[in-house]
Amino acid sequence: MRRRDFITLFGGAASWPLAAHAQRSMPVVGFLHLTSLELTRENLASFRRGLAETGYIEDKNVAIEYRWAQGRNDQLPALAAELVRDQVSVIVVLESTQGALAAKVATQTIPIVFMQAADPVRIGLVDSLNRPGRNLTGINLMWAEVAGKRLELLLELVPAAKSIAYLGNPSNPVFAESETRELKAAARAHALRLTIVNASRPSEFETAFADIVRQPADALVVSSAVSLLTEPDQIVALAAQHALPAIYAWRPSIAVGGLMSYATSLPNAWRQAGVYTGRILKGEKPADLPVLQPTKFELLINIKTAKALGLIVPQTLQVTADEVIE
Repeated sequence: MRRRDFITLFGGAASWPLAAHAQRSMPVVGFLHLTSLELTRENLASFRRGLAETGYIEDKNVAIEYRWAQGRNDQLPALAAELVRDQVSVIVVLESTQGALAAKVATQTIPIVFMQAADPVRIGLVDSLNRPGRNLTGINLMWAEVAGKRLELLLELVPAAKSIAYLGNPSNPVFAESETRELKAAARAHALRLTIVNASRPSEFETAFADIVRQPADALVVSSAVSLLTEPDQIVALAAQHALPAIYAWRPSIAVGGLMSYATSLPNAWRQAGVYTGRILKGEKPADLPVLQPTKFELLINIKTAKALGLIVPQTLQVTADEVIE
């Protein structure tokens, strides 16, 4: 089952100058992402499909300037400022809370389309979901908000767990605070001990897992922070090496042997970001395009990995899952 519907809310108004691009033969989209082309190639095709739905084809009647941070949050402000200096028509920042905030600081006039995982109202990106205000709109993936649900799903596979570890990323403090808050609430509700272990880059993963094992922890929730996706194989391999049941937010983690994941369907979110970008290029204002929220989250379970860990996946959970990998 792949239901990927989004709630459309209704919103207010704002304006910004687009005259800077009048002399150009085609509009230019500034595309900013935390990771790399290699890790986003398939989803990028979904973004281009969304653009095409509004009549824009890359290199035919729209140009795209790409900026990749290679997993480094500290590079995002400089890359956002670079796109502003290039006077692009729209800045698109997908899967990055820090990137969206950096773009907001960099310009108050160029329209910004974001797609990120922390509550955009709480962190100050928009005034409200219905009426974004100013020059920003986009998609709230709600990954921080469902962090507690991830923990609960993990408990269905490891019901005897008393201690849960959380692998977070301190280089994205705004998102980390949001996700940690939700996990702490869920842990309290289930009388669990929650241990927070941080890793900002792949070189820190082995040390982080050594800390988790020393606690010890019965299971692991891996942060949905995009920068932890740069080496999904490494995190999954370390979880397997230490026989640690873990839940992720990313399909790629399950594809390389991760136990389970729970998150928004990314291809549809990227497509919708493309649609919003095209609508802005046609003249609509960000403040008139309400922030979208998902109505469907995907649960993926890897049965082979569960068996390797000696876990029995309840039939009720298998029926609930959107995809079960044998």
